Amino acid sequence: MHDFLPMSREDMEKRGWDQCDFVYVCGDAYVDHPSFGHAIISRLLEAHGYRVGIISQPDWKNKDSITVLGEPRLGFLVTAGNMDSMVNHYSVSKRRREKDSYTPGGVMGKRPDYATVVYCNLIRSVYKKAPIIIGGIEASLRRLAHYDYWSGKVKHSILVDSQADLISYGMGERSIVEIADALASGIDIKDITFIDGTVYKTDRREAVYDAVWLPSYDQVKENKRTYAESFFTQYQNTDAFSGKRLCEPYTDHLYVVQNPPAKPLSTLEMDDVYALPYMRAPHPSYEVLGGVPAISEVKFSLISNRGCFGGCSFCALTFHQGRIVQVRSHESILEEARLLTEEPDFKGYIHDVGGPTANFRFPACEKQMTKGACPGKQCLFPKPCKNLVADHGDYIALLRKLRALPKVKKVFIRSGIRFDYVLADKKKDFLRELCMYHVSGQLKVAPEHVADPVLKRMGKPENAVYRQFAKEYAAMNEKLGLKQYLVPYLMSSHPGSTLKEAVELAEHLRDLGYMPEQVQDFYPTPSTISTCMYYTGLDPRTMEEVYVPVNPHEKAMQRALIQYRNPKNYELVREALIKAGREDLIGYDRRCLIRPRGGERTSPDSRDDRERRASGEGRKAGGRNAAGERRIAGEGGGKRMEGTGSRASGKKKTIRNIHKSGKGKKGER
Repeated sequence: MHDFLPMSREDMEKRGWDQCDFVYVCGDAYVDHPSFGHAIISRLLEAHGYRVGIISQPDWKNKDSITVLGEPRLGFLVTAGNMDSMVNHYSVSKRRREKDSYTPGGVMGKRPDYATVVYCNLIRSVYKKAPIIIGGIEASLRRLAHYDYWSGKVKHSILVDSQADLISYGMGERSIVEIADALASGIDIKDITFIDGTVYKTDRREAVYDAVWLPSYDQVKENKRTYAESFFTQYQNTDAFSGKRLCEPYTDHLYVVQNPPAKPLSTLEMDDVYALPYMRAPHPSYEVLGGVPAISEVKFSLISNRGCFGGCSFCALTFHQGRIVQVRSHESILEEARLLTEEPDFKGYIHDVGGPTANFRFPACEKQMTKGACPGKQCLFPKPCKNLVADHGDYIALLRKLRALPKVKKVFIRSGIRFDYVLADKKKDFLRELCMYHVSGQLKVAPEHVADPVLKRMGKPENAVYRQFAKEYAAMNEKLGLKQYLVPYLMSSHPGSTLKEAVELAEHLRDLGYMPEQVQDFYPTPSTISTCMYYTGLDPRTMEEVYVPVNPHEKAMQRALIQYRNPKNYELVREALIKAGREDLIGYDRRCLIRPRGGERTSPDSRDDRERRASGEGRKAGGRNAAGERRIAGEGGGKRMEGTGSRASGKKKTIRNIHKSGKGKKGER
């Protein structure tokens, strides 16, 4: 039967089932699409002969909501959804979000905070002995003691607070089938301690063998240095080939044990996962509720890989998917693309071909598939490793095949590229193909910052690398006769960023002639190096002390500096410049960020500005309005943007103005 999996007793009866083997409880709406973790795991279990029912977004205040499919034969599977529930619910300022894209109609409030814990406790209140296996990103990143930004505390392993029996962490395809087979063979859930990619509890110290012992929960809770040391031990054991078993004591009768990560999927195994019989749509019951907004982002996109050897400090991918890139074959991706072209609402545009990093199509070097990723160093940071294989040939070939498919007009790359990896490929073939075929007016890239001390903490390349890429990108577009621009993603308030570095970033944007529409404050999500720095004030890699902006007012100043042209930010920008000792940037000089208040002393004007004002041109061509925003008029007053370097004519060429003029297509990259 090719249909959605059962969500009710009636659905079970249609299939002739009297009991499910597994009941999958999920904080997201039920979307049977391979971009949703619950769809992959449930379909994979189905392919191995197991009966799986779905309980989507149960009412956690009502015990009956967890009983609609009855007690499963083998156990409950629980996940908060595609996002950590706290990230889903709250902005970095801890304000409640207004929309949940993973809920029908985008309605907020259909899942609880700390959803995995709440769902598990709800199950346990009804089914005292039923095995509970938790997974997904919320469980994976909270699998051992962790700093929780929203409570401001170090919390237990989620296995302790949830009363669950087992965590399937990371990419769960291997572990979940092994768990299912073990349960089906009659092994008690408490005896399933041997599967890679799982975390379990035990009450016997002597039962833990061949493990690296971490500090106890009480030790990491009480001492930030100890927390940082423990975290880095965990970070160094995230590789499937070199990772060791870890044990975290809680009491004399409670130990949480993390087995080594599961091995990466082969290309054939990846192909099999994406060939499962997905309905590729939200459950039809959601149509009257307005559908599920999240599907629109992925409906016409293709996942080509998993894993990332980029190693950004603020990213949890190392903890969740690992550093070894796993890929699908061209044939698998092309077959899925053909399915997309048959959809009635397909307009000819494939929105993305990628993964965590779009232009990674194989492991960083040959030894990773036998010996793993190096635990003591990164592949791209601070410089590309001498063993790095930088070659876009396979990705180029894939993109060409996709462009050649009937009904396909354009193939975009939206999941982002590593510009330092592009530079490492000396052939430059990919840069040409990228500019010619896969950009629509603008290419979004993520330098994140411009100050090298901050970039060092971020695990990102030096600013000179980004500048080189911008130069080569502009040159390539000029060579091709195209007017396309770079749009940089930037982050404020990351550990290591003082007001000095924030001002440096504002000066860069001034020179670029660009004000971002949105600014991302650093968000301390679970299990990242940056979050560890945020909480401890220490870089766990070196144990060096790190300056951390934690005061909300200082964070507001750093954010305002990035958008210094916004009149609403004037007071914050002024305060920040004074505190940073940069009053030279308050004045009428073209270098200045804002104008002074009436009667206020200012920085000395440049000779250029004095001459312009004397000739009556100051406010017309190079002056500032009352908000402190620089106005540029006429042919001679333009600033160059990163990209083709075209000069403004009559209007400053910010990204916003390009959108309005129709010279770039909004919403496409």
